[in-house]
Amino acid sequence: MVDGLVTTLEVFSLTLILSIPLGILVSIGRISKVKFLSKITEFYIWVMRGTPLMLQIVFIFFGLPLIGIIFDRFTAVLIAFVLNYGAYFGEIFRGGIESIDKGQYEAAKVLGLTPYKTFKRVILPQMFKIVLPSIANEVITLIKDTSLVYIVGIGELLRAGKIASNRDVSLIPLALVGVIYLLLTAIFTEVFNKIEGRYSYYE
Repeated sequence: MVDGLVTTLEVFSLTLILSIPLGILVSIGRISKVKFLSKITEFYIWVMRGTPLMLQIVFIFFGLPLIGIIFDRFTAVLIAFVLNYGAYFGEIFRGGIESIDKGQYEAAKVLGLTPYKTFKRVILPQMFKIVLPSIANEVITLIKDTSLVYIVGIGELLRAGKIASNRDVSLIPLALVGVIYLLLTAIFTEVFNKIEGRYSYYE
């Protein structure tokens, strides 16, 4: 079960590290004035949000080899998770960016800031403050979604608990798994509460 927990945390942390930057890029593409880029990102978001994550994992690991594209189990799972959560984060960030008052852009332009510096120093910090509760919800969902990796035979926490439960003919391992998930959820909830506190100066 310890090995399963390590795998769960690996999938969780790598997905978070990679999908948040992807989500920012997706949100920029989504609001881009370049119609082609906007339509492509819109289609990507539609596909990722409109199909189950489990189906995406199965498609990448079992389906792509049919056309000669082969990934090992962990890589296939990671690609599916990053693409899925990148789409969700992209929509969250888009909503945050679009909620920023247009006057912020005009003020930054008057101060001589480039579009990049305006986004990095003015828009991005305020956007994160707005979207933090939504990001926190997605992070909590991600913790629980890591259990889906069992579909390709990866020994994550829940799978390890099931094996131990079947071996010992006991529900105690599964109860322990539930406790671990609750602890992880509590820890990350507290982390996001602290982060929200740090961004309170924007209120």
